[in-house]
Parts: sequence; structure tokens; C-alpha cells
Amino acid sequence: MKSQDIRKQFLQFFESKGHTIVPSAPIVLKDDPTLMFNNSGMAQFKEFFLGNGTPKSPRIADTQKCLRVSGKHNDLEDVGFDTYHHTMFEMLGNWSFGDYFKKEAINWAWELLTEVYKIPKENLYVSVFEGSKEDNVPFDQEAWDIWKGLIDEDRIILGNKKDNFWEMGDQGPCGPCSEIHVDLRTEAEKASVSGKSLVNNDHPQVVEIWNNVFMEFNRKADGSLEKLPAQHVDTGMGFERLCMALQGKTSNYDTDVFTPLIEKVEQITGLKYTSDEVKNISEEQNKTNIAIRVVVDHVRAVAFAIADGQLPSNTGAGYVIRRILRRAIRYGFTFLNTKEPFINKLVEVLANQMGEFFPEIKSQQQLVTNVIREEEASFLRTLDQGLQLLDNVIAQTSGSEVSGAKVFE
Repeated sequence: MKSQDIRKQFLQFFESKGHTIVPSAPIVLKDDPTLMFNNSGMAQFKEFFLGNGTPKSPRIADTQKCLRVSGKHNDLEDVGFDTYHHTMFEMLGNWSFGDYFKKEAINWAWELLTEVYKIPKENLYVSVFEGSKEDNVPFDQEAWDIWKGLIDEDRIILGNKKDNFWEMGDQGPCGPCSEIHVDLRTEAEKASVSGKSLVNNDHPQVVEIWNNVFMEFNRKADGSLEKLPAQHVDTGMGFERLCMALQGKTSNYDTDVFTPLIEKVEQITGLKYTSDEVKNISEEQNKTNIAIRVVVDHVRAVAFAIADGQLPSNTGAGYVIRRILRRAIRYGFTFLNTKEPFINKLVEVLANQMGEFFPEIKSQQQLVTNVIREEEASFLRTLDQGLQLLDNVIAQTSGSEVSGAKVFE
């Protein structure tokens, strides 16, 4: 199933359940002092949860652009080294604002995954909140009982506050959650080690794909919890991971979310990317793979941030975007032998791939391309000059050590 179809089916399913489909909010937040970037699907709806506004519909669904590179949720340093973390990713989500609650949210999630997408039930595990004495929040008996009617009890896992109590930031709406995990290992691996023991243990093929959050509380500035005016549902399903599960892959980068970008990098650099399915690759090839993953992930984050109005700069959100782009340039320069700007050439591929659902990347394509090209050229000059200076310092040093004074000259 193509990624475009997977996205459409999600939205059509929830439309059939009475949800209004809305566009993604910008990835860059200008009016929320608690967040620099939109790091979850619920960020644009925060005021509705707090009771400070009325949504256009009590049931909403969308696919939201998210960026997790700062604050409470920061995946930047994982990107490239594993096959399932990203800076920018899509979060498929459905929301209820004081309308339905746990029963409907859990049953619809199960229906979509097992009946529409036809993921085998025996490949799925779910988790519920075990409770927190610290916050005086009890074990989620209601969610446990609902799941018990859908899945074998030995596939239900108790999760702690870290894994099963969702908070967008240090303050704001929050609540217990129920995650759904998929086991994508081979039958032999499943027979050898139970998937249950691998849930939330950073296994690349046993991953969380959907989180159903039951918004009941507001975390105040002093750390205490207060009850929200109403009970809400906030769900988020990782689009890239869902595509991995439905396309029979063991890496997000082997799905058609990323393969067009990877193919363009291969064409530009003359280097080949090795699928995650290939084992025992050389150290050199592994470095190439990591660098390509960094580049194709980071261009998405940078391109959408620029399209949403955030230019790279030396302060605030602009600095974070510049840092992401420079990480990609550095990996290209070091491991892909790219001494000229090339990341900007991926923007056209990205716009053709995602422009139908995110028209801003198409309408801002030329601006995004130009900004990235200029940033690349500037940083590549800096890298080149820095390396020349370092070579000169080393050549002038008689001993084996370079003084700190020289390094920071």
C-alpha cells in the first residue's frame, strides 16, 4: 500500500466516524511561549482542552507536521543512527473535545488497524497506565477492561508515568494514555523472544505506532495536576512507522516516504544506500547509510519549517533550524564527499511527493530551495576554511599536540 493511500484511508475512516478533517497547523509556533515547535498533533488544540475556546467540531482528524528537536521531546541525536526516529514526522490523529472518550477511541483504533489496514492481531501489543502515587492518579482500570474485550490479556502491558502518561511540555493539558505497539520481527525471532519483553525497550522492529491519550488534567506551573473542565481524546499515530508496518519493511527509510529522496541522493553522490534488510555491511557502508538517513530526514524538517515562515538564523527557532541543516551538510561533507551545495536539490522531490496534502511546500518551493542553497554554500565555505586553518596549525606544530590557544584562535 502506497503511503499516499495509507494517509487517505486514515482520514476517510475517521470522516466516516463523524470527524471533521482539518489541515495541519504550521510546524513553527509563534503564539505559544511553552513550545518552540509543534511537537505533537494536539498542540494546535491546546486551548480547546483547557476550555478557553470552542472547536469547529467536537470531533476532528488530521495529519500534523511535528518537529521534535528541542525541549521535553528531542530526538535529534538519534536520527540517522536508528531507523525509526525522525526530526520532522507526520502524526495522524483523531480528537474528541468533550464528546466520546476511552471506549470509542480504543475500539476505533483497533478497528482501523486490524480490519481496515489488516495488521494481524497477533503482531500487536497494547499498554495502559499503571497509575502514579506521586500525582495521585489511579491505575487505568477502564482502559484495561476495554482492551481485555479486544485482545488477549497477556498482550496488555502496564506502563509507568514515563511511557503511559502523556505531557506535551512541562505545563499544559495531559493525561494517561494507552499505546499500541507492533512487532515486525520474523516468525523465528518471535518464537525465540517474546515481543512483550521488547515493548518500550528501543527494539527497532517492536515499535509504538499509536498513542491514545485521555486528556483529563492540566499540569500547572507548580507541577500539580488539576482536572480539566471536560474529558477529551487526543490520539497520535506515527505515519512513517505505520507505513513501515503496512509495507512489510523493517526500517522507515525503506518505505516510499523516504525512498524517492534516497534515490535522489544516490543520483547526486554516486553512492548507494543499503536497505536495512541487508546484513553484515562494512563499516564504510554503515557510515554512508547513516549520512544518507541524516540528509533525507533533515531536509524534510528544514524545508517545512522554511515553508511555514521560519528562516535559519542565529537565535531561537531559527538557530535550531540552522543547526539541523548544518548537521545534514556536515554529514554530507564528511561521509558523502559532497563539497558543493546539494541538499537544496531534494526540495523538488519533496514538493512533488507531499504537495497534495501539504500545499505550502509546493507554493514555497522556490523560496525553500534558495534559502537552503545559500545556507549550504555559506557553511561549506566555513568548513573548508576551518579545515585549511587546522591543516596549517598541525603542519606548524612540531609536537603531537595542538595547543588550546591555537585551536580557538
